[in-house]
Amino acid sequence: MSNKKPLSIIKIGGNIIDNPTELSQFLEDFSKIEGHKILVHGGGKSATKMAHSIGLVPQMIEGRRITDQPMLDVVVMIYAGEINKNVVAQLQAKNTNAMGFSGADGNLIQSTKRNHPIIDYGFVGDVQKVNTPLLETLISNGIVPVFCAITHDKNGQLLNTNADTIASELAIAASEVFEVTLNYCFEKAGVLTDVDDENSVIQQINSELYAKLKAAGAIHSGMIPKLDNCFNSLSKGVQKIRIGHHRMLKNDNSICTTIEL
Repeated sequence: MSNKKPLSIIKIGGNIIDNPTELSQFLEDFSKIEGHKILVHGGGKSATKMAHSIGLVPQMIEGRRITDQPMLDVVVMIYAGEINKNVVAQLQAKNTNAMGFSGADGNLIQSTKRNHPIIDYGFVGDVQKVNTPLLETLISNGIVPVFCAITHDKNGQLLNTNADTIASELAIAASEVFEVTLNYCFEKAGVLTDVDDENSVIQQINSELYAKLKAAGAIHSGMIPKLDNCFNSLSKGVQKIRIGHHRMLKNDNSICTTIEL
């Protein structure tokens, strides 16, 4: 039996951020989770809207945003500013002592600028290191950290960073001192065998079943990197991972997929 205290890490996607009603309901559910917790949020469509409004044309390659300097200015302003502080304020209204962070704050998440042999992603970061002692201190003192998808390189450069990866790296680092459950919340009811059928949820996936489903082409291509990330996290000490609708936070396991080794 582990003596480690439980820690829930919840990542929410842009689909929740973009819908004020869904966001409010999610934050209500999140505020009621007992014990230690961390929230990681993506950016939604706000950065793209802001970019268009000032004449920037967002560039995407294979579904990934290219972050040049003007776009970095926008994502920092929206992710670390508007979205992060609104989420923190709403959680404070629900008696949750939230504090907003980018990776630069307290050197909590250090990254390196992505070095790709062919594509220049611009100011995009790949996580290298999490400041686990500071994270533990914050959590143990009753702070609920709320992380946006911005990190830094310790040389003064902010970097746009994938929020799923941030959640995964925080979970791996925190598992040294906590018993971590990682929850990826999005608009679907879990990993589906048919993306158009909400009733086709796979309730449980282990590495053996995952290999079979992949080989049979039964998993939607966009879900594969997320699941690869999940199995990597489990192999590095994360206790349990769930993917599904945010209502699963009320312990409704019918609307999520549990991932196990």
